[in-house]
Amino acid sequence: MIALRQVALQRGTQTLLDNADVTLNNGVKAGIIGANGAGKSSLFKLLLGELGPDQGEIEMSGGQRIAHMAQEVDALDRPIIEYVLDGDLALRQAEADLMAAQEAEEAHREAELHGLIETLDGYRAESRAAQLLVGLGFVQTDLTRPLSAFSGGWRMRVNLARTLFMPSDLLLLDEPTNHLDLDALLWLEQWLTRYPGTLLLISHDRDFLDAVCDHIVHMHHQTLELYRGNYSQFERTRAEKLALQQAEAAKQQARREEIERFIARFKAKATKAKQAQSRVKMLERMEDIAVAHVDSPFHFTLPAADKTSHPLLVLDQAQLGYRGKTGDGSDDNIQLDKVNVTLLPGSRIGLLGPNGAGKSTLIKSLTGELELLNGKRVPGEHLAIGYFAQHQLEGLDVSSTPFVHVQRLSPTASDQEIRNFLGGFGFKGDDAFGKVANYSGGEKARLALALVAWQKPNLLLLDEPTNHLDLEMREALTQALASFEGTVILVSHDRHLLRATVDEFWKVADNRVEPFDGDLEDYRVWLKARLEESRRDSRSEKAERQNQQPSGDSREARKASRKAAAELREKLRPLKKQRDQAEKAMENAQQALEAVEQVLADPELYTDSARKTELTKTLSQQAEIKARLDEAERQWLSAEESLEAMEAELLASEETTS
Repeated sequence: MIALRQVALQRGTQTLLDNADVTLNNGVKAGIIGANGAGKSSLFKLLLGELGPDQGEIEMSGGQRIAHMAQEVDALDRPIIEYVLDGDLALRQAEADLMAAQEAEEAHREAELHGLIETLDGYRAESRAAQLLVGLGFVQTDLTRPLSAFSGGWRMRVNLARTLFMPSDLLLLDEPTNHLDLDALLWLEQWLTRYPGTLLLISHDRDFLDAVCDHIVHMHHQTLELYRGNYSQFERTRAEKLALQQAEAAKQQARREEIERFIARFKAKATKAKQAQSRVKMLERMEDIAVAHVDSPFHFTLPAADKTSHPLLVLDQAQLGYRGKTGDGSDDNIQLDKVNVTLLPGSRIGLLGPNGAGKSTLIKSLTGELELLNGKRVPGEHLAIGYFAQHQLEGLDVSSTPFVHVQRLSPTASDQEIRNFLGGFGFKGDDAFGKVANYSGGEKARLALALVAWQKPNLLLLDEPTNHLDLEMREALTQALASFEGTVILVSHDRHLLRATVDEFWKVADNRVEPFDGDLEDYRVWLKARLEESRRDSRSEKAERQNQQPSGDSREARKASRKAAAELREKLRPLKKQRDQAEKAMENAQQALEAVEQVLADPELYTDSARKTELTKTLSQQAEIKARLDEAERQWLSAEESLEAMEAELLASEETTS
């Protein structure tokens, strides 16, 4: 259990907590949300004992093992798999003691330590560490490379793997999805849902919070408010509170009309693609989202260029990648081949594909920043590109101010026009004249987005624009992109942003760029099938190597293997039944949930005081159905994973006896 009682915390002149109370029971998975600067990271430091409260007390269950990502990554000369293994201090100490006992020829002590290592699951440690690293995007050949061989973002992945590897009862994760692509994020999501301990998670990814968390702790106005349920449930509950409290009826009505226009735009396109159909359901909840974020400091638009071209940009039979040293093409690194792309006005495209497949390469080639290795790039006469990439944060003039950054782009713009524009991005009043050197990553990302918006592009190329942005700014960006009249190409691991912003997906994989006929759930299925195919290929290669070696199996050993295989097949039956029952329960719960959410999509339900009882009852029904759905999904996933493991074991057993 974790309990904060009447806690006050002040950092410098800023009060972060004032008489704050919250209690979290063991085993909860709680998302910690709040505006940038609200004190989320400081809350973690309180729990870690790195900070002491100015008032009140913090109570935690005794003997808890806490895992938390270190901010500094040392040991740069260590192979990354060894660096991850170093996270289990008890195991490393046992291994060192065993080596000392062996050198001293203390047989009894050796036996004790072998038992201890077995208890610590030490003989599977390297395999477990490798699984974590591969899940986060590394390949087998990376595992023995030193940490210094990787960039900062990849080092953060190694650091995350080390944290997950640590034995823990309480896991503290601060923005773990930063620097992850969609593939690694989906893997991490699954890993955390199976984590058996208590999880406290700081994240600005609403879909990630929805999938992982069963509680939300909202930090605002120097308090801690606990909500039961995931982030979407928090938003609905908060929307209900704010709708009842809100006195500015005219402002809320204007906001409602804006959201209705937002929904209508996509409903008109819903027949075009499968993902548009699924997004309509999400957009029907925009009323809740809008009300829940009505007090957000961020409201801005993305104006498009007055003129456009048809088409805007064409890539014809293009080879994309990086030129080699010789310059004759013999050592070029070709990432994407035979790329044929025609960008039309109003297109809204999301790029999907495994890490390293070439999504960023495609965007850089579209901007012209990366020269084509072969083929043609044909820009339209009125093409105006707005390009956002993470490296642009590094290109900001840290000695300057947001106001000066915009003024340099448009020297003739009036001071008031610039200040009004920057206010929408959170740089209000004197904040527009603050030095960029003192800004956080989130503030720099907001400024970089503002500079892109100011230039009125008709083609927006966005490569992970939400990194470092908090939930309020992400929602403002989602609203702005939805109403942007130009063309959008987006790479993002934020699934909510993708669903609300794009009309079609392109798959970047296997050296090709091609349309992807499906939505994000279909992409998850495609990824899983791809991983299974990779595993089958690996098993086939292993079996082939074993067949090439002389076999020493005796008749008795083969008989035992066949018996074990028969026993495994017998165990598969109840698991298959359990999986099928869970799948049926999921379908029933999903149908019931859709019916309830159709009721909740009615805007009058939140504003008509006579329907307050109906609202409360419907929200309760929704929470109960979601709990049933989550439990069915958990049972299905558990059965499916057990089936996969047993089927793999059965396949190996049958290969041995054949």
